[in-house]
Amino acid sequence: MRAVVQRVGWAEVEVDGEVVGRIGKGLLVYVGVGVGDGPEDADWLAGKLAGLRVFTDEEGKLNLSVKDVNGSVLAISNFTLLADARKGRRPAFSAAAAAGQAEPLHEAFLAALRRQGVNVQTGVFGAKMAIRSQADGPVNIIVDSPGSR
Repeated sequence: MRAVVQRVGWAEVEVDGEVVGRIGKGLLVYVGVGVGDGPEDADWLAGKLAGLRVFTDEEGKLNLSVKDVNGSVLAISNFTLLADARKGRRPAFSAAAAAGQAEPLHEAFLAALRRQGVNVQTGVFGAKMAIRSQADGPVNIIVDSPGSR
């Protein structure tokens, strides 16, 4: 699994003109599921993100996690994270899991993140979404689970 993590002051996601997820301070996380990913990847990624120290402490150092700052996560499914654009001009998506495999693993990731004590909001799997946010930093990190690609 792959995640692109952005520290935000706020973020929201809209589907068909309706806001379906909204957070204040926290992490906007785009999540892609790859061919060969399994439940262990979902658990690992959730643990990593819950404890990822990307918020500043009183000394201005990145020492605090989303849990430490009572922040939230807005998680958006995004198969395009697994794109391979090394050849030609059209990205190949063969490394991305099919929806039938990806959706249950995305849901497993969300459940594991909630078990970590994180407030989680989401988009709608497979939907066309409009995402708005206010970056805080900027702080952007790419996280790959150990078994990915």
